[in-house]
Amino acid sequence: MDALLHRLRALYPLSDRCLQTITQLMRREELPARRALLAPGQVAGRIYFVESGLARGYYLHEGREANTWFMHEGDFLISIVSFLTRTVSQEFIELLEDSVLYSISYEQLQQLYCDFPEFNYVGRMLTEHYYVLSEQRTQQLRLLRAEQRYAQLVHTFPEVLQRVPLKHLASYLGVTPETISRIRAQAAGRERN
Repeated sequence: MDALLHRLRALYPLSDRCLQTITQLMRREELPARRALLAPGQVAGRIYFVESGLARGYYLHEGREANTWFMHEGDFLISIVSFLTRTVSQEFIELLEDSVLYSISYEQLQQLYCDFPEFNYVGRMLTEHYYVLSEQRTQQLRLLRAEQRYAQLVHTFPEVLQRVPLKHLASYLGVTPETISRIRAQAAGRERN
């Protein structure tokens, strides 16, 4: 839990009482790879912090998986629309690796906001951070070529090639697995020269 508390304190100097309450409310889970945290038709009831491991969010589109994000150590996992609007999700959330997660329910989070006004700042900062990431992702899909999207992903998440299966990477980048292989081969050729 130290990593979670460090992340929260880095956003805002929370009171000892607030940190103690967070510690008491958080549920620690050790879960195996391929474990589903959310499926379409369910309402997202929890927000997760990844202490260790890796997860992905995806949708099914015309029978194919469309990966939309990967989150790893130090990130928060959430199906934002379902969680905040209390409506059924269209999104899947799945663990790609054995993971250690800390989570809190929607109701507990709302109570934290009521009991500790300083925690509202943390919530706002996290929401802004992930909103910016979402907008950047949308811009990359619209404006960058596949090679540029690949380079940007490797720059921001260097171990992605070792941790995420090729088919998921291809889906995330909006290309075929063959295109990813070609891009990787070209990048390796440039590094050798």
